[in-house]
Amino acid sequence: MSESLKAKLRYASTAPSNEQIEKIKAVLKKKFNTDDIEIDVYEDPSIGGGFVVSCKNFEYDWSDAGRAKQLRAELNNLSKKNGDRETGKIISMLSSKVENFELAIEDREVGTVTWVGDGIANIDGIEHAFYGEIIEFEDGTRGMAQDIRDDHIGCILFGNDTGIRQGTRAVRTYKEAGIPVGEAFIGRVVDALGAPIDGLGDIKESGYRAVEEPAPGIIERQSVNEPMETGILSIDTMFPIGRGQRELIIGDRQTGKTSIAIDTIINQKGKDVICIYVAIGQKASTVAKIIQTLKKSGAMNYSIVVSSTASDMAPLQYIAPYSGTALAEYFMHQGKDVLIVYDDLSKHAVAYRALSLLLERSPGREAYPGDVFYLHSRLLERSSKLSSELGGGSITALPIIETLGGDVSAYIPTNVISITDGQIFLESDLFFAGMRPAVNVGLSVSRVGSAAQTKAMKKAAGSIRVDLAQYREMAVFTQFSSDLDETTKNQLRHGDVLMELLKQPLEHPLAMHEQVIILVAVGAGRLDMIPVKKVRAYKEKLLTFFNTEHSDICEELQKSGDLSEQLKKRILDCVDEFNDAENKLLKEEIEKSHGNN
Repeated sequence: MSESLKAKLRYASTAPSNEQIEKIKAVLKKKFNTDDIEIDVYEDPSIGGGFVVSCKNFEYDWSDAGRAKQLRAELNNLSKKNGDRETGKIISMLSSKVENFELAIEDREVGTVTWVGDGIANIDGIEHAFYGEIIEFEDGTRGMAQDIRDDHIGCILFGNDTGIRQGTRAVRTYKEAGIPVGEAFIGRVVDALGAPIDGLGDIKESGYRAVEEPAPGIIERQSVNEPMETGILSIDTMFPIGRGQRELIIGDRQTGKTSIAIDTIINQKGKDVICIYVAIGQKASTVAKIIQTLKKSGAMNYSIVVSSTASDMAPLQYIAPYSGTALAEYFMHQGKDVLIVYDDLSKHAVAYRALSLLLERSPGREAYPGDVFYLHSRLLERSSKLSSELGGGSITALPIIETLGGDVSAYIPTNVISITDGQIFLESDLFFAGMRPAVNVGLSVSRVGSAAQTKAMKKAAGSIRVDLAQYREMAVFTQFSSDLDETTKNQLRHGDVLMELLKQPLEHPLAMHEQVIILVAVGAGRLDMIPVKKVRAYKEKLLTFFNTEHSDICEELQKSGDLSEQLKKRILDCVDEFNDAENKLLKEEIEKSHGNN
């Protein structure tokens, strides 16, 4: 004969009647599919009134404390949804919610904490939790089920663990981990859970999205065909990025990786692109500096910063990029274009490894493709360009990876290279030689290529990459030669000018028409006679000349996005006109100086 099922009933002051006990038995019999149930009755003044029934690892809460908690949660949701409405309306809605409130008495699975520390809690007794489910603890702290085993579940905590002890009760919420989303997040700085940390008050959310969502399927996507212009000449010409693409920025520390991402965000001004910058494991001072840069350039008006600094616990650093992507998906599904920067995924992998070790997973497990590879693939695969039927919105991702000693063949760099649609490799030697941005032309690539360029840019860029490659080869062979033929000298001079043109100061992105004008001029050899030291000053003057004196050409390039032979001739005629004026000024200066002498 099988043992009877034991249940525990706690009451506050008045013991339940026999009739009430029989009703409770009927509920339990139906739930556990058994006729033999014993109920032990205990007094527990802490529940305030009513009673709580526990059986196995499930709990039914008919107590006053449970009622108050549920009602408080409902009222909080109501006040959040109607934050901007008149006070009178809110009061009437709250009173109607109180009058019509019904206690939800669904069974809840309850467990107890067996171990807690370093942002991790092991829970015994919860048998049916799903991966990514929110678990709530007695003190109100929430966590996410991350490791599900036969004998316990491992839960990562999204708050301080000081109120959690061995024996603390933990309850399933049956909800997937997610964050609030909405238009009101634009211009704000939030933490990994979507809570504001910029001191500008609460944010009124428009909805709630799970932090982990399946990536759009093949049928739901369309090919990348619109440019996401960075404003950086070397990237837009040779490694163009399209809306919906994932382009990795990779290099050693202090080589300008974040600068490229920030310049790209600044360049989206007026282009109807929402930008999200996710800071993972950065110093708080670094994040503050980036926010100041965005504010100074006016980019914060269309940007969101999701920050999980180095002082945050590993679970918050781990969840931050997924939270940022959930925000991006909200806008993408409205048909908008989003640019998201993950800075950086190396620190994200470190945070995940720390979690894995605390959850007692094997230390060598990160070398298995299903773990750290899957960590980043399920994040980056969510970036795409949706089909026209789904609104045509897009998420363009710029993940950043830090290498050690330029080693792109290390485990995490190769993982992310294989997930993304190309990489911009920044080289330390180029950076210290003054080539900034320090883009290595040989190792960088865009797998979308010219499909993400306007026709004008495609025609103007022409053979720039081949010219640079030939110049670098030629420079190596001729560095010790003194007697060079005229053709080689011309080729080297052209390469020197090109290299100097590709140098670009921080926070000075170039518009598409400015890039095309520069490329047309240098491609026709109109800049080859200028001394290398004066190239950058010449470039600035030339662009000012076009923007002020020949704005019709700039407008035509912007509107048509094409470069006809006729337009190309007009640009070169204007360049010649500018060169003549510059030469005339130079002659006058020389004559003046001779006269003074």
